[in-house]
Amino acid sequence: MLTWPHQNTAWARHLAQTEPVFMAIARAVLRFESVLISCEDPEQAQRLQEQLNQYAETAGVAFRALVLVAPSDDSWARDHGPLTVFTHQGSRLIDFGFNAWGNKFPWDKDNALNNRLLTAGAFDGSTLKSVEFILEGGAIDTDGEGTLLTTSECLLSPSRNPDYSRSAMEKLFGQLLGIRRVLWLNHGYLAGDDTDSHIDTLARFCALDHICYVACPDESDEHYGALSAMAEGLREFRQASGEPYRLTPLPWPDAILDEKGQRLPATYANFLIINGAVLLPVYDVPQDAAAIATLQNLFPDREIIAIPCRPLLQQGGSLHCVTMQLPAGVMTK
Repeated sequence: MLTWPHQNTAWARHLAQTEPVFMAIARAVLRFESVLISCEDPEQAQRLQEQLNQYAETAGVAFRALVLVAPSDDSWARDHGPLTVFTHQGSRLIDFGFNAWGNKFPWDKDNALNNRLLTAGAFDGSTLKSVEFILEGGAIDTDGEGTLLTTSECLLSPSRNPDYSRSAMEKLFGQLLGIRRVLWLNHGYLAGDDTDSHIDTLARFCALDHICYVACPDESDEHYGALSAMAEGLREFRQASGEPYRLTPLPWPDAILDEKGQRLPATYANFLIINGAVLLPVYDVPQDAAAIATLQNLFPDREIIAIPCRPLLQQGGSLHCVTMQLPAGVMTK
């Protein structure tokens, strides 16, 4: 799932650089699975549908793009898109509340987007359950077997769910998501990040027993203290079996600054796992090659596809942040 950027969003000044990144993501995904795109402007939606249809036909792929019209405030599908839970009755889409990372930006359209897509016929035979609890998809990462990884800075932020304690959240995750264990990271930080330390920019499961994470080796860097403390927290975590996790540090990219000289949150942890491949954000810095090699070692059975994502950093996110996966059979045939 992608929510296409448009002139009425913060992307307006950088659309010429940003749209090609979204198109590169859509085309890469189409090689392996179908793509659902929401687009605010009907004429642009028609153009995108035609372009992606032509690409699929030319490339000879068996998957398709479905482009639907729906208004949006922004393009962070990871955070306003639905989360999927598998049940004995089939897959269920859960539409958690979205308030733009604690009312930092406009959010009404994004919060209504999933129900608009449902009305537009995006989800075939799926149930969409709306929940008032505020939860962005980028705030959590799971191993698919009942363990959830998150950061306390984000989930315990008073601007999201002030009436929920840590234990109350764990109970809710058990009820709604089938989560049996929550691993809380109390440290972690990226300059230029508006999300209050989303886990998908810091640490990710790459197997049931394996977590990769952002590591800063430079003691003079402002991130060194927080990320070193985060690494120590990861070393203290245990699997359900009681064994420690295998841990792999990711390369630390050179600092990337915006036009005002402010540092942007470049991270290789913001990769997207799809069927048969992993899409990895790269930033035109020397560490890109090492990041590609590291991800290939982490996912030896998948193709690693590097997507230049430097333009996405201008608004504080990257590749995983603008995408949300949906299970097979959900999208309208």
